[in-house]
Amino acid sequence: MTETYGLFGQDPWWIVVIKAVGIFVLLVLLTLFTIWWERRVVARMQNRVGPNRVGPFGLLQSLMDGIKLALKEEIIPRTAHRAVYWLAPVISATMAFIAFAVIPFGPTVSMFGVETPLQLTDFPVSVLYVLAIASIGIYGIVLAGWSSGSTYPLLGGLRSSAQMISYELAMSMSFVAVFLYAGTMSTSGIVAAQEPIWYAVILLPSFLIYVTSMVGETNRAPFDLPEAEGELVGGFHTEYSSLKFALFFLAEYINMVTVSALATTLFLGGWRAPWPISIWEGANTGWWPMLWFLVKVQLFIFVFIWLRGTLPRLRYDQFMRFGWKVLIPVSLVWIVVVATARVVRNEFSVATEDILMWGAGLLVVVVIASWVLALRASKREREAERAAAREAAAPFDAMTGGYPVPPLPGQQFTYTTRSAQRAGVGAASAPILGTQSGTGSQEESDDA
Repeated sequence: MTETYGLFGQDPWWIVVIKAVGIFVLLVLLTLFTIWWERRVVARMQNRVGPNRVGPFGLLQSLMDGIKLALKEEIIPRTAHRAVYWLAPVISATMAFIAFAVIPFGPTVSMFGVETPLQLTDFPVSVLYVLAIASIGIYGIVLAGWSSGSTYPLLGGLRSSAQMISYELAMSMSFVAVFLYAGTMSTSGIVAAQEPIWYAVILLPSFLIYVTSMVGETNRAPFDLPEAEGELVGGFHTEYSSLKFALFFLAEYINMVTVSALATTLFLGGWRAPWPISIWEGANTGWWPMLWFLVKVQLFIFVFIWLRGTLPRLRYDQFMRFGWKVLIPVSLVWIVVVATARVVRNEFSVATEDILMWGAGLLVVVVIASWVLALRASKREREAERAAAREAAAPFDAMTGGYPVPPLPGQQFTYTTRSAQRAGVGAASAPILGTQSGTGSQEESDDA
């Protein structure tokens, strides 16, 4: 174990404490910066100014908002299950911090005279550990919706559980190709295996699947269905206020950093410098790799912000259909392609890059063909709906079948009032739609 994982597990206790506190402080600072950056970027997209008053360039605005949230009055619903109501935000926030324990920030450095890797810990199944912790974090959202004792938070929690199942499956499958290529599930081992070329290049479908899944996993637009304001007021956290709401807010942004850091580790070479900086001999030594790592993470966070500022929210059926009928099937096909490429390379000494290129091309063709078929099916559905609407708009005969029946919504009929019948007028009055107001007008005319 010592030969495989080097200095992991050999650090003095005070170095471990320094690392843990450092990760905590870094995540809090990244959260404050990300909130400020998101508000400034979205303001720029919408031709606004954004926060610019508190501190230089408004950098302290996020800190002031956090203090304000912590000091606000707390309101707890009378029907809430208090124990679970208190525990849910703690679960979400705690799991968000713990997931960062296996993320590598850099190589081995000297810290107060002790040689130690810039990573809290590592073990053979580090990536599976991150997935397990992320799954537990979702339970905080589900329990928050249930314990609030209110309808809209419950619906938000149910949506979140369905979202967790569908998009975590696709996310997990996108890692399989990385495991096959790296030959390990250790995060530091995967970073070391990307020294010649990043996996985002040779495993591009896995990278795209993961990037899409991580947006749905973190409940960010356009996949923020558990928090759909137009339908659920605020989603699972509708009944939360003060510090508990701040914990959910903190967990969401730390989860953004976590999935971005995981994407950097698995697909963008981790802390290794990009080209042409990698030409410099000292680019991947010392504390410089931590800078390259943070820059890559911020690029992913910018993608989150960009999507929120540009894309509209999906309908829930579109969201679930995309996860189950697109991401998961494509992931399965790609896993078969990568596994076949590895076997062929080992048995017949064929270049893996050629096989992956043909496999990726075939996958793109299958996806495009599926998309075209889906468009045709959607077109047929729309034509059927139009035909049904035209049929419903046809004149309505209330005496069909021998008994008078009221009109359905969208149907219309003509009637002759009793006064017109007494006067011998055969012409019918204006058409009446099958609505409540139309029916009321007919009754008033009949009474006359």
